[in-house]
Amino acid sequence: MSARILVAYVSPKGSTAEIAEAIGKELKSAGYSIDIAEMKAVSSVEGYNAVVMGAPLYMGKVVGDMAKFIRKHLDDLEKIPVAAFTVGMSPVDKNPASMEKATEIFHRALDPLKPAAETIFAGKVDPEKLSFMQRWMIGKAQAPVGDFRDWDAIATWAKELPGKLGI
Repeated sequence: MSARILVAYVSPKGSTAEIAEAIGKELKSAGYSIDIAEMKAVSSVEGYNAVVMGAPLYMGKVVGDMAKFIRKHLDDLEKIPVAAFTVGMSPVDKNPASMEKATEIFHRALDPLKPAAETIFAGKVDPEKLSFMQRWMIGKAQAPVGDFRDWDAIATWAKELPGKLGI
């Protein structure tokens, strides 16, 4: 029987969901039993051999229900290996200080969990999916716009997960 892995995500604009799907696809092709679900739809993590969590990082914070998900399932999450990813624009600007700050924010969102594997993926900014205020802020900050996701890097990270998770 193959290990059962949950890939849980938060994805207000859809980009993180697509990354979660890609990770799930890689794990499934490696022979694992995979469930992919929005964090808010997960009622229990019992029965899983590992959990992979993902959420976007916008405007200096990890967005959505990641902290709530961790609090709700903490006892069970502490008993199994966990991997986590966040998606944002810090990898795009290639500024070490920006990546340090993003990593710090990510770790605060994961606390008290200490994932066996974690990463920050470059994301996607689609102005069509942003509110007026978000578009204004992106313009004011002269932030990059476009799809910067590196599908090869995502696939490689997913392929390495079983070894890092010990499953």
